[in-house]
Amino acid sequence: MLEHVSIPRGPIELAAHLHLPDEAPLRAVVLSTPGSSVKEQIGANYASRLASRGIAALVFDPAHQGQSGGEPRDLEDPYRRGEDISYAIDALSTFPGIDAERIGVLGICAGGGYAVHTARTDHRIKAVGVVVPGNMGTSFRSFQPDGPAAALDAMAAARIEETRSGELTRANWLPDTLEDAAAAGVTDIDTTQAITYYRTERGHNQHSTNRRLARGDSLLLGYDAYHLVDQLMTQPLQVILAGRKGNTGSYESGMRLWELAPNPVDLMVVEGAGHYEMYDEPEYVDAAINRLTDFYTTNL
Repeated sequence: MLEHVSIPRGPIELAAHLHLPDEAPLRAVVLSTPGSSVKEQIGANYASRLASRGIAALVFDPAHQGQSGGEPRDLEDPYRRGEDISYAIDALSTFPGIDAERIGVLGICAGGGYAVHTARTDHRIKAVGVVVPGNMGTSFRSFQPDGPAAALDAMAAARIEETRSGELTRANWLPDTLEDAAAAGVTDIDTTQAITYYRTERGHNQHSTNRRLARGDSLLLGYDAYHLVDQLMTQPLQVILAGRKGNTGSYESGMRLWELAPNPVDLMVVEGAGHYEMYDEPEYVDAAINRLTDFYTTNL
C-alpha cells in the first residue's frame, strides 16, 4: 500500500510516499536518495520492495527539489539533506503501527553519504544501510581541474555577479541527452548509463529537473560525509557495492566507509553490476534487497 504524506519541515513541507506492508509494520526505514532524484525514481524501486518484505519504507523529495517546498529551487545543500532525514524520522515515528525504536535508514549514491552523516548524530537511527554510497564532498573536490580552493574563488566571484544581477545560475547534473553527451565528448559507460536512466522513459520523472543551483556547489566542496564516523556512528552498518568499478567512485567510497565504521556488519559486492544498474535492474536490486531485508530484520 502506498500513502501520500507531507512531512513538516519548519516553514515548508516535504512531499513523501510511505510504502506499507500488507501487515501492520513495526520496523521502518527512511530512504535517502541520489542527488537530482525524486521519490518516484530509485527510492521507489527500493521502498516498494522493502514493503513487500514486511518493512515500512518512507521516501521523500528533498527540500528545494521535486514536489517539496523550499526556495530557491534546485538547491543541493548536503547539510539540509541530512536535516531532511531527521525531519522524516520525526514524522515517521508518529505514524500508527511504527515503532519509533525500530527505525533505520537506507542511503543510495549521494544519499548514502547523507544518511551516514546524519546517523552519526541522530541516534534514533538504529541501523544504517547504503547502496553504492557516494561522498559528495570527495566527488566535487575531485572534479575541480585547478583544485577546490581555486574553484571556491571562482564561485565567490560568480555569486557576487549573481547578487548584482538578481539571476540565479543553474548547472546540469548530466547532459540532457545522449546526443548532448556525445557532442561534448562524454562517452564513458557510467555517464551514459546515468543519462539512459534519468533522461529517458526508463527512469525519467517530470519533477526531476536535472538542474542544480550553482551557488550550492561551494557547500558540496566543503562537505565530508564521513567526518567523525569512526567516533560517532555506532549503529550496525550494511554496505552494498557494485562490482564493476567506474568513475562514480562509489566502490572506493563504500570501502572507505566500511573501514571507518565502528560497527560494520555486512559487506556485499554485487558482481557484474555497475553503479547505475543498481538503481533499477531487477537482478541487482533484488539481490541488494534480499541482503538488506536480512540486515534490517536482524538489527531493527
